[in-house]
Amino acid sequence: MQPRDLSDHVAYEAGRGIEEVARELDRDPSEFVKLASNENPHGPSPAATEAIRETASSVSSYPKAAHADLVAAIADRWAVEPAQVWLANGGDGAIDYLHRATLEPGESILVPTPGFAYYGMSARFHHGDVAEYPLSRDDDFAQDADRVLEAYDGERIVWLTSPHNPSGSTIPLSEIERLAEETADETLVVVDEAYGEFADRESAVALLEGRDGFDARDDVAVLRTFSKAYGLAGIRLGYAVVPEAWADAYTRVNTPFAASELACRAGLAAIDDDEHVDLTVETAREAREHMREAIDARVWPSEGNFVLADVGDATAVAEAMQRRGVIVRDCSSFGLPGCIRITCGTQSETELAVETLNAVLEELDLDGASAQREVPDT
Repeated sequence: MQPRDLSDHVAYEAGRGIEEVARELDRDPSEFVKLASNENPHGPSPAATEAIRETASSVSSYPKAAHADLVAAIADRWAVEPAQVWLANGGDGAIDYLHRATLEPGESILVPTPGFAYYGMSARFHHGDVAEYPLSRDDDFAQDADRVLEAYDGERIVWLTSPHNPSGSTIPLSEIERLAEETADETLVVVDEAYGEFADRESAVALLEGRDGFDARDDVAVLRTFSKAYGLAGIRLGYAVVPEAWADAYTRVNTPFAASELACRAGLAAIDDDEHVDLTVETAREAREHMREAIDARVWPSEGNFVLADVGDATAVAEAMQRRGVIVRDCSSFGLPGCIRITCGTQSETELAVETLNAVLEELDLDGASAQREVPDT
C-alpha cells in the first residue's frame, strides 16, 4: 500500500538551527548565533515563562477552560466577539482551518510569490489548487490591489502577507478593501499579520469590524501568531479573526483542543505583557535601521523583524557566514537565490551579523554586491 500521490507537494524548508549546524561543522553550539528564523531575540515573555511553570502540574487535563479564557482575552484585545476567534496550533493551524472551511476539492487559492510555502502546502493537503501572483524585487516587493487582481481568476481564497515574508513590505488597508470589493462574493481575502506587531500600520481587523472609516466586511479574515513578538514560537499558538458569519464553522473544522494547556496559559500571560512586546518591537526597529545603514549591499525597507539583503550568491554567503558563527536564511527556497534574510537580533547580535556579512562580501568579492547598496530613507 502507498500514500496518495504527493508529487505536486513541496516540502517546507525551515531555517537551520544552531544544534544542526554545530553538529555538521563539529563545533560547539555556543559558537553560533541564529538569525535565520525570525525568532524573538529576547526569548519568551517572562510572564508566559512563569505561567508555563505554574501550569506544568495540570497538563493531565484537557485545556477547555484555558482555551475559552484565551479566546475571550484575544476577542477583548481586538474588540470582536469570542466566536470570531479561531484558536489554533500556530498560525499554520489557522491556515488549515480556513482551508477546511472554504475549499471544495479542485478549488484554488491565490498566493504571493515569493512567499510563505505553507499557504500552498495546506491547500494541496485539502485537495485544492494553487495559483500565484508575483511580487517584484525591482518594485521593492510593493503590494497593491492591482498586481493581485492581474493574476486573480475567481480563486476561493486570496492570501496577503503584511508584513510580507521575506521582504518586509506591507499593503495599505485601502488596497485590501479595494481587493475585497473587486473580487467575487465567494472569495475570502485573508491577511496574514504574523509580523503585524512590528509594522507601523493598523491591523486589517478594522475591515472586519467597520472601524477607522471602513465599512464592515464579511469577506476578510486576519491571521495572527504568538510566535514572533511574544516569543512563543516553540509553544505553537496562533489564531484567525474571522467575520461573524463564519463563527459557527470553527467547531466543525478545528482539531479538538488544538492549542495545549501550556500554550493557552502562556498566551494568556503573554497577551498582557506589553513591556516585553514593546522591547521586542523597539529592538527590531533599531536593528532594521542599523542593517540598512551598515550592510555593504542592497537592503530593502522592512516592517518585519527581519531584513532582506541582495548579496549576489545567497548560498555562498550564507555558508560563509555560518562558518564564521552567524546563521542566516538563504532565500533560494523563496526563489531569491541572490538574497539572504537576516532576523533582527539583540544589539550585539545585529552588529555581529553586519560585521560578518560585510567581511564575507569582501572576502568572496561578489560582483555587484557593494555596488547594489541602497541609500537608506531619510
